[in-house]
Amino acid sequence: MPEAEVLYSDVKFNRDKGNNDGSASSAADTTYSAVRILEKQPELPAHQNIRTIARLQKMTDEPDAEMKNLTGGSCKRCPDGWEPHGGKCYYFSINEATWTRSRAACRRTGGDLVKIESTEEQEFLEQKVRGEMTEEEDKFWIGLTDSETEGTWLWTDGSPLDSRLTFWFKGEPDNFKGIDTMGEDCARMGKRGGATDLKCWFDASCEDPHKSICEKPEDPNSLRI
Repeated sequence: MPEAEVLYSDVKFNRDKGNNDGSASSAADTTYSAVRILEKQPELPAHQNIRTIARLQKMTDEPDAEMKNLTGGSCKRCPDGWEPHGGKCYYFSINEATWTRSRAACRRTGGDLVKIESTEEQEFLEQKVRGEMTEEEDKFWIGLTDSETEGTWLWTDGSPLDSRLTFWFKGEPDNFKGIDTMGEDCARMGKRGGATDLKCWFDASCEDPHKSICEKPEDPNSLRI
């Protein structure tokens, strides 16, 4: 049981001071200073101590948790297996399928085949697919097609390809019909060993099986477990 010190100071007592001749005496003051009394303080039950410690710990942890939320430290903006970059989430599917089936798989996840909107985004994607490629034809579908009108390339959202922001490999697109008489109406990307100029888009038959890149916006409300 802990002890608490209680201090009483300048305590005065009155007593009669007798005369030598036996006559009445006057009162004399006696002062005792710094009188200290130790008192026992009752201990809290063990379970109350535990609860108190827990409350103190919670008060300490809460500011840290709040700071993580503010800085994004506890936020998971992309699902498992998706790569965050520039406010978007990317999924590099290694399943080989036609362009149409690849797009359908992306849409089932809430996204679509990737739409490339900047040089910086193209650079990020080129580096990622380069690391996934094991042979020259090991390319990835992107969300670009001219299947509606030959030569008019559109993204999956219906927007036209910006001619100032294209990354076609030299000689592409060529609409080669040697394998598919319908020509090459879908775009894929990737160059084994890398493309220093970032130009690694190729048109191909939409029926060819290839890997693919899905894309969707980040979700700031999704928390990391």
